[in-house]
Amino acid sequence: MKISARYSHLLFSGVLSVIMVTVISGSVVFFTQGLTPEFLHSWFKGFATAWPVAFPTLLIVAPLVKKFVARLTVPA
Repeated sequence: MKISARYSHLLFSGVLSVIMVTVISGSVVFFTQGLTPEFLHSWFKGFATAWPVAFPTLLIVAPLVKKFVARLTVPA
């Protein structure tokens, strides 16, 4: 099943935010608490707190960053 290109920005922001928040929240929990029995619970709690902030931020910021980068680069 393919998704319409009309939704590519939404899909991009969703996938990227899930990846980034998973890596960052996991890293923060690991470096602050270590591998404790509560690690997965703390990781999920951090993810659940950060993702609702990260996803809309990417929806707004990603197009602006793409335009900024386009101004700094030349086509290949």
